[in-house]
Amino acid sequence: MDAKVHDDHMLSGCDSCANGNVSSPPRDWLDPSLQYNVPLVDVDKVRCIIRNIVRDWAPEGKKERDQCYKPILDEMDRLFHGRCEDSPPSCLVPGAGLGRLALDISCLGFACQGNEFSYYMMICSSFILNRTEVAGQWRIYPWIHSNCNSLSDNDQLRPVTFPDIHPASAGITEGFSMCGGDFIEVYNDPCQEATWDAVVTCFFLDTAHNIAEYIEIISKILKDDGVWINLGPLLYHFADSYGPDDEMSIELSLEDVKKVAIHYGFELEMERPIETTYTANPRSMMQNRYYAVMWTMRKKTKS
Repeated sequence: MDAKVHDDHMLSGCDSCANGNVSSPPRDWLDPSLQYNVPLVDVDKVRCIIRNIVRDWAPEGKKERDQCYKPILDEMDRLFHGRCEDSPPSCLVPGAGLGRLALDISCLGFACQGNEFSYYMMICSSFILNRTEVAGQWRIYPWIHSNCNSLSDNDQLRPVTFPDIHPASAGITEGFSMCGGDFIEVYNDPCQEATWDAVVTCFFLDTAHNIAEYIEIISKILKDDGVWINLGPLLYHFADSYGPDDEMSIELSLEDVKKVAIHYGFELEMERPIETTYTANPRSMMQNRYYAVMWTMRKKTKS
């Protein structure tokens, strides 16, 4: 492991367990005279990333992945059952997070691109996708800061290894990529119009300031007869932003969201409820569950 990778790895709060060796932090980190003033908001983001590592890349996250990723993968396999290896259908995954869903879609035989805005997510996904040499190479302690609802000290202090697979050997389709940037800024571009066979959104729609704008862009970038698969709740991340400098937040009911989709040329083909957790500690005494909705919509062919 070269020095640069080692430094990046330690910044993630991880230790390497490759070949049974545990990494040591750089010496200056151990100097008690040095002080590091890290904003609490950044600390919270790192803790969130560590929980997302479990969700996307650890064996412990498989149950959660099966709850919300597997239905999407099964639907993609059904809709594109006759896909060709020489000319794979294209799929965009906005809000791809740490990239596991996009990678799994690619492994099904799609030219898949994940899009992510968070710099924290992009750093971590790049590390996992590009720097992992064997499955189970890294170890973290994701629940060490969770002081509530622990059944035992061992539950709080237990290590989690990741990734559960070696990404480079997973069988991805040529053309798999991760694109950093704001979904609206990147894909609301004339060169993106009518270029994608499928768009998959998972726990993404409610990250919008204006959900109608997201839907409009999804409609623009899909080819005629292209499909949009969505799974998630409507938490609306900016709903409680009421300060004078805060941007707007439009919060529609599920019924109205579907009306907006129909306005932008979609037809609803399938809809069903999905019960799932999100970055949950499976051994916690408190479990929060979403009763999310999954749908498949198809962009109508222009006459």
